[in-house]
Amino acid sequence: MTLAKAALIALTAATALTGTAQMAFADGELNLYSSRHYDTDEKLYGDFEEQTGIKINRIEGNADELIERLKSEGANSPADVLLTVDAGRIWRAESADLFAAVESEELEKRIPAALQHPENHWFGFSTRARMIFYSKDRVSEPPQTYADLADPKYKGQICTRSSSNIYMLSLLASRIAHDGAEVATQFAQGLKDNLAREPQGGDTDQLRGLVSGECDIAVANSYYFARAMRTEVKDLSADIDQIGWVFPDQDGNGTHVNVSAAGLLKNAPNKENAVKFLEYLASDSAQHYFAAGNDEFPVVDGVEKSASVIKLGEFKADELNLSELGTNQAKAQEIYNTVGYK
Repeated sequence: MTLAKAALIALTAATALTGTAQMAFADGELNLYSSRHYDTDEKLYGDFEEQTGIKINRIEGNADELIERLKSEGANSPADVLLTVDAGRIWRAESADLFAAVESEELEKRIPAALQHPENHWFGFSTRARMIFYSKDRVSEPPQTYADLADPKYKGQICTRSSSNIYMLSLLASRIAHDGAEVATQFAQGLKDNLAREPQGGDTDQLRGLVSGECDIAVANSYYFARAMRTEVKDLSADIDQIGWVFPDQDGNGTHVNVSAAGLLKNAPNKENAVKFLEYLASDSAQHYFAAGNDEFPVVDGVEKSASVIKLGEFKADELNLSELGTNQAKAQEIYNTVGYK
């Protein structure tokens, strides 16, 4: 049995036990497959149900497991919308031909072009920035660009996640899109040479490495740091004032950003309700709940940011269309493998 199949069976069993697998084919229903799991999303879904009278039935799980489930269900799938994080994951769903195009003036108007699939198969509803963090005590001249991370002067100072992590793949995929494979390979090699330890753990672990002194510089998504400023995160929040941050490439392409995104599934039995839900996610009130729940940036202009995100400051974001991250994902992994990045 393959790992993917085993994961699919486990997910199916888990959802059956919780009762969330009772999907409906009805005018007043919306069947949502989601890899988001934030408490504030309950308010988000509750408001939609109150405003529209449409009941949301949810199955939650790992994004890759949900994609495998959708592929297995095929034309018989009850799912209307897939909601997940990272453009690389939403691209995996797109590559499996799971989405249908959405015609919506509201979404076209409110969602920035860089956060829309070119054929409107999915839309980004919140963003997170891939930032550089550093020890204020030990680093007097922190890297200002992603390319700087490969500078030999930072040898033995940097902590990152594994190369197979979707965030690392998306970052290198953006480098490929901007600079080409050759330059991206040089970057990956230089970054590997500058590591303080073998790649390991999640983004919070990279930030903890700054506090413990295991590394001086770390690469992590903005929301992990913002969350530690807002609420207690073990072995991080108490010493968070020791950490400085940089939005990279402000004089160039801008800081690499990624998304929480959703799309209409091509076999959706409740297509009209699905489009209503996607449009709702672009509303001002939903944008605030959707982004604030995970300390992310709302994508619609004028929507209030959460206090933790405001503390990070303003920055110029890379406007590369995020579909490029998926297109270059396989090449990114190939490059990491070539340079021996674990």
